[in-house]
Amino acid sequence: MKTKHLLFTSLLFFSLNTQASSSYRDMQHGNYVSVSHLHYIFNQVKQNSNVSEKALAKTFFYYEKNRYAKHLSPNYIAIADYTKLASEKRLFIINLHTAEVRQHDVAHGINSGAKGDRVWSAGNQAGSYKTPTGFFKVGAKEGITSKKRYDYLGLEGLEWKNRNAKKREIILHTAAYVNWEGRSRGCFAIKPSDKWQVFSRMKRALLFSYAGD
Repeated sequence: MKTKHLLFTSLLFFSLNTQASSSYRDMQHGNYVSVSHLHYIFNQVKQNSNVSEKALAKTFFYYEKNRYAKHLSPNYIAIADYTKLASEKRLFIINLHTAEVRQHDVAHGINSGAKGDRVWSAGNQAGSYKTPTGFFKVGAKEGITSKKRYDYLGLEGLEWKNRNAKKREIILHTAAYVNWEGRSRGCFAIKPSDKWQVFSRMKRALLFSYAGD
């Protein structure tokens, strides 16, 4: 009952934003869609995808409140829905203009859940090998890791519970082990074959890592 109440409250706040002042801001910020269009996209995605409704509501609410201040992408948001099994395509990339949703495989940390499983234990501590949860801003510059030679985009933790992301070198990177549901050391790992589709859309995007909390 408490979870349903929180979800309803989040959706209610999201629906009742002051649209007059927001619409004025939208006109001043280039490609950002209006608040009313965000509401439309939210409802379309809720009806036509299997992403967690609670995660979806939280993501849209945070994005609407912080997109200008955090300089988030006007085009895409993403949700790593770790309530789903690793065998499922649980990285959801949402087009904020068209409501198109692309899904990809994404791994979790070796101490966050068993191979092929969902995330049962998230973490923020260095050396924990756990995947952190919460909101992140994806970096705009691609790089290659020095040891494993993974292609990657950096991540900035936007909350207290994931503030150690940079210090822990938690990144969004490619790794062949994702092809057989392998696990990372806490990073958000994707298939190398998905690199272009994911990286081209997620630069500067808001990423919400969700494990049911």
